[in-house]
Amino acid sequence: MKKTYAYIISLLVLISTGDIIAQKPAAVEPHEGNIMAPKPAAAEPPDTVVIPLAIRAGIDIAGPVIYLTDKNNLTSEGYLSVDLNEKRSLFFGGGYSNYKYSQYNYNYHTNGVFFRAGVDFNLLKPLTSMGKYWAGVGLHYGISVFTYEIPELSSENYWGTTTTSVSSQSHWGHFAELTPGFRAELLGNLSLGWTVSLRKMIYSGGSKDTRPIYIPGYGLSAKAFSAGINYFLVWNFRYKKINVVIKKEPPEEPDEDVTPQTNSGSGNNQKMEP
Repeated sequence: MKKTYAYIISLLVLISTGDIIAQKPAAVEPHEGNIMAPKPAAAEPPDTVVIPLAIRAGIDIAGPVIYLTDKNNLTSEGYLSVDLNEKRSLFFGGGYSNYKYSQYNYNYHTNGVFFRAGVDFNLLKPLTSMGKYWAGVGLHYGISVFTYEIPELSSENYWGTTTTSVSSQSHWGHFAELTPGFRAELLGNLSLGWTVSLRKMIYSGGSKDTRPIYIPGYGLSAKAFSAGINYFLVWNFRYKKINVVIKKEPPEEPDEDVTPQTNSGSGNNQKMEP
């Protein structure tokens, strides 16, 4: 009987000890005078990156190269842009065009100036661009002011060949422009970039019978859409620096479908003999 009581008392002691070990210590409530009270954790400051803003002046180097191969087409243009922030910048562009075209029965000549204005959007993330790289798209509105003339126009009929001309006329036209492109900083404040111009005609100038063939800054007026490409050499003049907050990506959550593997060793299948 004594042995039975001893077994029961020993079992109660073991159970009580296990409960005490399993219990977690209670959290200490902070109060005045409690030196050991834990301090609240300070919020982590957001990550930021410094982006320089710049005023940029660029000149197109494709126009003079084209003129070396085609003396009938001279176009020179440039632009000025001002960064508003790490994503947007104001764009102002302009240029001059002198275009000649000859066919078997007429000669055509036009020259004039054109202007563009709009907004450029940088689609790169701040950590990638760092104020040195730009890959995005621009939305511009263009106006062209020009004169054209046809010095010689010939036509054949029953009585022979008739020669006439169209004196110089002044017109203006306007168009919308979408310009995707890329720009990268090479050395110091010098950058090189390219843009593809996708233009939509809004008004070509003149009447139906006297509509110009070519519009400076746009291209052939007979096309409702025109396209072109420019290569720009750009000088950057930094005027300000801003801090841009970088959003942290949330941590990846573990896959809930993964189930723990169980060991099916031979030792687990052994039966205990009494």
